[in-house]
Amino acid sequence: MNEVLPQLDELLFSSLDDVSVVSVEVADSAVRVRARTTARQAACPGCGCWSSRIHGSYLRFPHDLPAAGKSVMVSLRVRRFICAEQSCLRRTFVEQVPGLTRRFSRRTERLRSTLVSVGLALAGRAGARMTKVFDAPVSRNTLLRLIASLPDPPTATPRVVGVDEYAQRKGRIYGTVLVDVETRRPIDLLPDREADTLAAWLAQRPGIEIVCRDRAPFFADGATRGAPQALQVADRWHIWHNLSEAAEKCVYRHRDCLRPAPPTDAEEQAAAEPPEPRPWPTGHRFAERTRAKHATIHALLAAGHSKRSVARQLGMTLNTILRYSRAADPEEMFTGQWQSRVTKLDAYKPYLDQRWQEGCTNAWKLWEEIKEQGYPDGYGNVRNYISRTLRRKPQPVGPRPPSARAVTRWILTHPDALPERDRLQLKAVLANCTELATLAKHVRSFGRMVTELQGDLLPEWIESARATSELPSLSRFAQHLERDLDAVIAGLSHHWNSGVVEGHINRIKMLKRQMFGRAGFDLLRKRVLLS
Repeated sequence: MNEVLPQLDELLFSSLDDVSVVSVEVADSAVRVRARTTARQAACPGCGCWSSRIHGSYLRFPHDLPAAGKSVMVSLRVRRFICAEQSCLRRTFVEQVPGLTRRFSRRTERLRSTLVSVGLALAGRAGARMTKVFDAPVSRNTLLRLIASLPDPPTATPRVVGVDEYAQRKGRIYGTVLVDVETRRPIDLLPDREADTLAAWLAQRPGIEIVCRDRAPFFADGATRGAPQALQVADRWHIWHNLSEAAEKCVYRHRDCLRPAPPTDAEEQAAAEPPEPRPWPTGHRFAERTRAKHATIHALLAAGHSKRSVARQLGMTLNTILRYSRAADPEEMFTGQWQSRVTKLDAYKPYLDQRWQEGCTNAWKLWEEIKEQGYPDGYGNVRNYISRTLRRKPQPVGPRPPSARAVTRWILTHPDALPERDRLQLKAVLANCTELATLAKHVRSFGRMVTELQGDLLPEWIESARATSELPSLSRFAQHLERDLDAVIAGLSHHWNSGVVEGHINRIKMLKRQMFGRAGFDLLRKRVLLS
């Protein structure tokens, strides 16, 4: 044992001074290491005065990291010193071993830092399950408490800061994340996305030179008031995304141009619509019950039974038997409140039929379209009408026209990156519609400004886009750019962007899902800044 103890000192306490191993006891599932402190004096935590007067000693039993699958407990004898400073409120104090113990702690600093790392990576329940794997089980509340006790990391004032919003509760509560764009590390999380909060945060850091943001008005106002000396840079991805939304609205507005040429007279005769289906198709419970009664009544009458006899046998009234006997086929009985009832959807059925023939078969999309026209009811009625009526009608003969989203994607894609088939289809669409050709011209010129950082050409592009009265969505997009013109020009002229901020927003989403949406702001902030 005398030969083993120096090796244990080097293995267990190599980074610590004034600690020596006395003995080691190995049991079936645990290892107990007896140790003692050897420092001659200690500093009072109250006044900082050093003292060598020993008042007494006692044992502490901090748990350490497991070894070879066995839990390790350190039986450490520490001493209580008498403070030599008469004015100090502490008369006695216990020595602490830096790197091994802290006040009131039942774990060594090595085990504590390991548990903190597990908590930062996995949060509560998942982290608690992981601690059981390496034989240091703790509860989920302990892990969260360890995370909450961590101090904020020291950060210097960044030169380039990225600002964006994240959802604490989507659609209701939003916060602000701030990232050092140069080091790609998060700096802080704010509990809301108000301009006053951002302005106060920026005002405390006058060294900020560049603010990367999207075009949200509250971020623009906060950055202007909090850091007037900083250059504001609008993110290029958000600008391009806004342009793509405007372009899709323009294409959808001219969706009639996407349809192929109308068929000839011969084709129209060949594609004549079949007769309307019967109002109650096979399989409907009312129709099947009516057909069964009709067949039974006519069979009894054909066998020679009188109408009154049939009514007694089937338990029906005579008037009902008379109506069934007069009907040559059961379809004549299909009348009543289900057939001719007026619904709120009737006024919009011609439009739905037209859009169906144009190739739009998405019930949700059709419901959104008639909703904009004033349809007051929900999605279910539109879905039922499409599934029961429109899906039984034949689709238009010929190739299906491209969707508005597909044409928008072709316009937004660089011509050299388009496949040959898509390029030919886009060429045919643009040849059929001069407005879409104008849209493609403006989108491609804007794309060159984005990729080649030619922000000085933006005022000329805005003036040209605003003159396109036949493309109102593009004209409104150009007007919105003028409201934040300086930041947009800077975004199209400098290489700075908010891409790293978007990455951290995705990480925040992952952390929130990991905590099942029940994490408070303080705990989420700790995990974002420290992990």
